[in-house]
Amino acid sequence: MKIGEKTFVALSYQLKVDGQVVETVKAESPLQFVYGTGFLLPAFEANLAGLGKGDPFAFRLDAANAYGEVIPDAVVELPKEVFMVDGKIEDGMLEIGNQLPMSDNQGNRLVGVVKAVGNDSVTMDFNHPMAGKALEFSGTIVEVREATPEDMMTGHPAGGCDCGCGDGCDHEQGNGGCGCGCH
Repeated sequence: MKIGEKTFVALSYQLKVDGQVVETVKAESPLQFVYGTGFLLPAFEANLAGLGKGDPFAFRLDAANAYGEVIPDAVVELPKEVFMVDGKIEDGMLEIGNQLPMSDNQGNRLVGVVKAVGNDSVTMDFNHPMAGKALEFSGTIVEVREATPEDMMTGHPAGGCDCGCGDGCDHEQGNGGCGCGCH
């Protein structure tokens, strides 16, 4: 069977950014998804179309086809009061590089990265951590089969995406940050 609409796919891969390996997903714990359900980056899926079990792949996604270019307006300065709970800021919260879950004025969930901490304000970057970066994937197709009705309901096998990213991913909200292709 070949990868196409409504097929369940499992694959192992290595992801490089700027020549550095940032993630490895092994065949023993592969990334699993249903092709064409919008679970992964469209350009990622397009590069897998027509492949079968055991087929190798290698491709590069430029930033525009991955997580987009860096948007300068997504870097904002917020008053420190935004981060207070019961009149105080939790110790260690406002450390440069920390990823903080937040909500915008419309209640949309997003994740921001602390870029700078001043006396009265905090600079946050709400760009995806992989924005502006080209992603280089190489790997092997581990399994291709017809998707079950249960697979189709979620876009991935019951229990999660199984991408191997660990607890750092929030694929359902598009805040993975791991670069695994889940968005």
